Amino acid sequence: MTAPVFVTDPGQLDGYHAGDVYLLHGAEGRHAGVVQRRTAGERIDVVDGAGVRLVGEIAAVEPEGVRLTVRQRVTEPPSTPRLVLVQALAKGDRDEMAIEAATEVGVDAVIPWQAERSIVIWRGDRAAKSRARWLATVRAAAKQSRRAWVPEVEPPVDRRGLVARTEAVVAAGGAVLVLHEEATVPLSAAALPAEGTPAEVLIVVGPEGGISAQETAALEAAGARTVRLGPHVLRTSTAGTVALSLLAAGLGRWV
Repeated sequence: MTAPVFVTDPGQLDGYHAGDVYLLHGAEGRHAGVVQRRTAGERIDVVDGAGVRLVGEIAAVEPEGVRLTVRQRVTEPPSTPRLVLVQALAKGDRDEMAIEAATEVGVDAVIPWQAERSIVIWRGDRAAKSRARWLATVRAAAKQSRRAWVPEVEPPVDRRGLVARTEAVVAAGGAVLVLHEEATVPLSAAALPAEGTPAEVLIVVGPEGGISAQETAALEAAGARTVRLGPHVLRTSTAGTVALSLLAAGLGRWV
């Protein structure tokens, strides 16, 4: 059974190697020592969200946190090509459900998309608070799924921003796949960058009302391709996760 994971910030594990002692403090230290009641001798991992993992054994649980003896330092390289979920904003927290599940299956980054038919609108203070919730969601999901990498949450984009990003990804040798129920090409037939290629694959998921014809045309003109996920129409909260799972398997990530 794999060990539970606790998350710190990038750079916080620099300089720690096998044989060193690391103090897990703050909220994560309290969660390990007080909430989960971890005890001396148990194994736990600490990750920095940027690929570094300390495999540790609890030496002591103290008021200031959990003290670990580092047994191993593991640096996990980023996966390539990079899988990015462009998730349209959706009501009822379905967009947060989508990025949570996407994190569990291995997405590398998520982009909030203010689609034309999105009922939810991010403006002003709401935009900042909503993005903060997305950041917390992917962090918690990465911890639950015991990942060393926490997906990046990029700033939100509108149609113009997504078109610009599509053009850049395609120009760099990547692929942008728009999930569309009327597409004739199945996702399994879409051309992708080879495993190990430093490029991106964007999976674009529309809101509850679907992607508008204007958005589809603009993205296709920028180099995106519409693809069909399967015989059924999935909710915005599940479509991206299914697509990412299929892509991860096809790229050899799930072996």
